[in-house]
Amino acid sequence: MRPLVLALLCIHLVTVATGAGAFAQSRPPRTSATARMTCADAMALIKSEGDVVIAAGAAPERFVSGPGQCSGSEIAELRFVPTRDNPQCPIGYRCREPGFEEWNW
Repeated sequence: MRPLVLALLCIHLVTVATGAGAFAQSRPPRTSATARMTCADAMALIKSEGDVVIAAGAAPERFVSGPGQCSGSEIAELRFVPTRDNPQCPIGYRCREPGFEEWNW
């Protein structure tokens, strides 16, 4: 019984680490940089693709077109990034796990 539990735990950790279970996608998300884009172009990209990885700052982030793109345990948070013509462009949403204080008990 113990080896089975250990094996399942290892599989779960690998799945979580690679993100394989988090986002069921038919294609990999596109990668782009917002500093070279206009705000309208960046917003249109997110809206048309639905799920895009963008280098908006120090590290690439995953942006989605709406809360429906997040998993059941995540919440959607509107994100603002700098673009060529707008320092605070409302590009789309970022999915994140809520903190303990954000759960409605």
